[in-house]
Amino acid sequence: MINFNQPHLTGKEAHYMYEAVFAGKLSGNGKFTKRCQAWFEERYGFRKTLLTTSGTDALEMCAMLCDLKPGDEVIVPSYTFVSTALAFLREGAKVVFADSMQRNPNLDAETLEALITPKTKVIVPVHYAGVACDMDAIMTVAEKHHLLVVEDAAQAIDSYYLSRKSEVESQKPLGGIGHLAAFSFHETKNITAGGEGGLLVVNDERFVRRAEIIWEKGTNRAEFFRGEVNKYGWVDMGSSFLPSEVNAAFLWAQLENIDDIQAKRKSLWETYYERLAPIAVKGAFTLPDIPSYATNNAHMFYIVLPSLEARTAFIKYLKENGVGAVFHYLSLHSSEYYKSRHDGRALPQCDRYADCLVRLPLFYDLTIEEVNHICDLIDTYFQ
Repeated sequence: MINFNQPHLTGKEAHYMYEAVFAGKLSGNGKFTKRCQAWFEERYGFRKTLLTTSGTDALEMCAMLCDLKPGDEVIVPSYTFVSTALAFLREGAKVVFADSMQRNPNLDAETLEALITPKTKVIVPVHYAGVACDMDAIMTVAEKHHLLVVEDAAQAIDSYYLSRKSEVESQKPLGGIGHLAAFSFHETKNITAGGEGGLLVVNDERFVRRAEIIWEKGTNRAEFFRGEVNKYGWVDMGSSFLPSEVNAAFLWAQLENIDDIQAKRKSLWETYYERLAPIAVKGAFTLPDIPSYATNNAHMFYIVLPSLEARTAFIKYLKENGVGAVFHYLSLHSSEYYKSRHDGRALPQCDRYADCLVRLPLFYDLTIEEVNHICDLIDTYFQ
């Protein structure tokens, strides 16, 4: 059986975890936490980063930092994981769901402005499959209406946006464009912190100090440890968002090998694309779309079939032949929990992806031979 996913081990995880255990500091914000955070800030130029126990926690910190009031509106794509919306609902906001683009599952920036009202406070673009949303368009709308932008970059580690705002094209890392951003290091992501983990990114100086306080349970403890105050206490809202040093140690082993991990994943992705393109051109399905303003971090390889029935039969065929393929999100606007609160707008592209999108196996330890075997099966099926 070729599984859908298999977490990759670089070989140094256990060594660094052992080192963390015997250093005598396990509760977080120790050597490995600081090392990981510095790595992100230096490699991608993020203003401030804080490791979290999950991508969900990073999003919840973003929502807290937005200082939302009951009735404030937050624009979120409907085709995303529940955490994207839930983080803002917890703060009392009203979620306004946006449709996806026809060409890929990302938020349709062309329809964004029509969703803005005097109550809108935040836009949350989700970089699906690690492929950038049209951030020039989104940031232009946000600046015009004085809105905050929180990037859900859960799948977007080491992926970039090619800005077209000036005559000279500039490359910006995803997570480094909006005011705030969240990454995930769940075991299904390109790199993991031992099964769960996340990262808050703060790009706006206004939020730096409060982010650290929220991260440390609402206290100014981090400032105390740096010698900036002579005692620490409860100064704001917060929670226990920082992960254990054991998780940070695991993550550090992955970060040390990110270039190798990315190169292998991209080679697998490209093999899929080259092998499946001749089938797709006949109309059996559509392939992933990478806009000219986006790079590809090979987080996932998906195809979009013409109907729910076609997808169901296709997944069944692959499973019967030893391949674990899966569908992805269900549209949040039509979920059991939220459909009664939705404003009734049809979001046809979100529903199309919910019914028709299939994710194929893609992980570091997958071999080129296995990818070719999967492609052979797909070729046979559509013949």
